[in-house]
Amino acid sequence: MLLQRRRKPGESTSPWPPTSWPERSELSEAANRTVEIVNKRGLHARASAKFVKLAAAYDAEVTVSKDGQTVDARSIMGLMMLAAAPGCCIEIAAEGDQAEEAVSALTDLVQRRFDEDE
Repeated sequence: MLLQRRRKPGESTSPWPPTSWPERSELSEAANRTVEIVNKRGLHARASAKFVKLAAAYDAEVTVSKDGQTVDARSIMGLMMLAAAPGCCIEIAAEGDQAEEAVSALTDLVQRRFDEDE
């Protein structure tokens, strides 16, 4: 008769070490870039709304950081709280299947001055 050790509550039933590691293609992608705010009014309400809409279009968790403060790129209020004025730099970071595409598109939006006429 084979005796099994009794598991503690919450103890995992999975084998360790794992029998196989995930392939590189199965791992989440990550990307980040630093970009300068170049439009006349900075990251204001309308610019933030465009940023949020574009960030939500990608299968990635996107964050924006400035001066040590990080916010979700899908939060208009969070982006506005960064007070990103013209000339300052923000870091756009993303993780997920479309991380690189998201960071590239958002960087391009900032560099295009949020498509505002100035």
